[in-house]
Amino acid sequence: MTQSFKNNRILIALSAAAFAAAIPAIPAMASSPAAMMAANSVQLTSEAFIERTEGAADGREKTVTKRPQDVIVIPGDRVLFKLAYSNKGKEAASDFRAVNPMPAPVRFVSATEDWAEVSVDGGKSWGKLETLTVAATNADGSAASRAATPEDVTHVRWVFAAPIAAGASGTLSYRGVIK
Repeated sequence: MTQSFKNNRILIALSAAAFAAAIPAIPAMASSPAAMMAANSVQLTSEAFIERTEGAADGREKTVTKRPQDVIVIPGDRVLFKLAYSNKGKEAASDFRAVNPMPAPVRFVSATEDWAEVSVDGGKSWGKLETLTVAATNADGSAASRAATPEDVTHVRWVFAAPIAAGASGTLSYRGVIK
């Protein structure tokens, strides 16, 4: 049993590292070369945290965040993924998009921003989870589709409606649960 916990801890630590490494590699999406240059001035950093409920000194429960490497991660643990963005350029970054893959050992729960979209097909199509479908098979073997579920989410995306002003920064986040 201990080995299993260690493996889960390694999986989430690797997933957090892969998550962090993937963000800078995903280019800003822009509609023109000038917009692409401005969008490329946006720096992205990411972190993953394990959310735990602990008892406080006054007897109440409180939610705390821990780094994955500081705890033994087990199935059912809640994960908070935070993406910080900062426009280091001298111009606004227009048509900016940030895309995060869903780590394999984590089931999607929700995005903090109501304007976030998800994909259930590896990033080919996007929308609100309740509007998406996935391929399925009927009992007779014929092709069908079914409503997408949180288990189907492969990516989370934020498409910024307004340009990110020079010097502006903020955070985006989404939550998951260890499978």
